[in-house]
Amino acid sequence: MTAIEQTEAARPRGTRLPRRARRNQLLGAAQEVFVAQGYHAAAMDDIAERAGVSKPVLYQHFPGKLDLYLALLDQHCESLIQAVRGALASTTDNKQRVRATMDAYFAYVEDDGGAFRLVFESDLTNEPAVRERVDKVTVECAEAICDVIAEDTGLSRAESMLLASGLGGLAQVVARSWLHSDRSVPREEAVQLLTSLAWRGIAGFPLHGTDHN
Repeated sequence: MTAIEQTEAARPRGTRLPRRARRNQLLGAAQEVFVAQGYHAAAMDDIAERAGVSKPVLYQHFPGKLDLYLALLDQHCESLIQAVRGALASTTDNKQRVRATMDAYFAYVEDDGGAFRLVFESDLTNEPAVRERVDKVTVECAEAICDVIAEDTGLSRAESMLLASGLGGLAQVVARSWLHSDRSVPREEAVQLLTSLAWRGIAGFPLHGTDHN
């Protein structure tokens, strides 16, 4: 059950929950409010009301609004990192790896909770702690892709990281653009189009020790 689903299940005021369940419920409520209003317009009162708890209960778990926001970022940044790593590990066929990685980004932005907006469209990127987390997810996803490129092509780490950053950036920007276009192209087709574009580029680097991909 997601944090937002737990929020829905536990919303009636007065229900006593185990600490972990209450924390997840509060995170789900905070996500709804932050996604809908942005960080600056959101208020702890709004989050408490959405969760169906008193403000003192909210403050027992999170000392302030920024703490709540950072906890959500930690959760959803790690979610994308694990999705990209899982996509890369899902097959040894490199073309299918590219497709799985592209699809991981599309799945991430399509999630009903809208968590990607907190990561990639935050109105708080001037806050160092937020910037650090956003940079971390970008770098760690690129490093995961870089590991595969370096191993398979024999390119240097620096060269592989440049290519990996390009692939990750392409996936993230195009997936968000696709979502904002109201999914005018079916997801499966959009992923295939992007895979074809990315593969035409990365396939130009032969597998290490061979003359072909």
